[in-house]
Amino acid sequence: MKINWLAALLLAFGFINLAHGKEFVVSYDGFYDRLKVIEKGEFEFARVNFYVVDTATLAPCAIASGKIMTEKMEAPLAYTEQAQLLLPYDKKLDKDKAVVVLEPKNPQHSCQLKFQIEAEHFDSSHLTSASLFQLHTEFDELLSDLSGFFVSKLMSFLLPEQKGVLIEFSQPVSFSNKQIKCEDTVCKFAIDSAWQDSTMKLLSSNDRAEIVTVKPWIEK
Repeated sequence: MKINWLAALLLAFGFINLAHGKEFVVSYDGFYDRLKVIEKGEFEFARVNFYVVDTATLAPCAIASGKIMTEKMEAPLAYTEQAQLLLPYDKKLDKDKAVVVLEPKNPQHSCQLKFQIEAEHFDSSHLTSASLFQLHTEFDELLSDLSGFFVSKLMSFLLPEQKGVLIEFSQPVSFSNKQIKCEDTVCKFAIDSAWQDSTMKLLSSNDRAEIVTVKPWIEK
């Protein structure tokens, strides 16, 4: 089993603790560095997203307000009900040392930032072997790119082991494929090179189940 604690620390995904209080401030440059990897890469589905979550439960921390500030400007910050931060990719904000200011609805709530690699625009129509192989490859490349040259090339043994793709569905499902293991609404897809050229549709036991989230399956 590969050691994964350093990779979680080094930009790929992870957490930054935020103090209790009426509002907290985070430098924009950390977000910009991660967004730049996505902008410069060729990723159809893979993304890195940012959330504010409860320190203990990892449930979303409700946000009362948010803004991006520099010494010369201030703009509202977009976010979702699930406390996902919808940050712009803006070189000028990075150059101007912008900060992100967030106010939680509950000032006593202990919150932290969560960086999550996941897929966007990947729905049930993409449940083919070839599409899942592509997504698995994108996740692997993104994890490597976010970890940087030093870790991915010279200290690759420190990277977590990516086994495949983990998909959460809206309803319990199962698949007949032996490389897919499901528990209730969550399925783990163990993907190998044999999936690359197969356009076979992967049919589940529940055709009403919709995809909720898609993430890399990381062996911890």
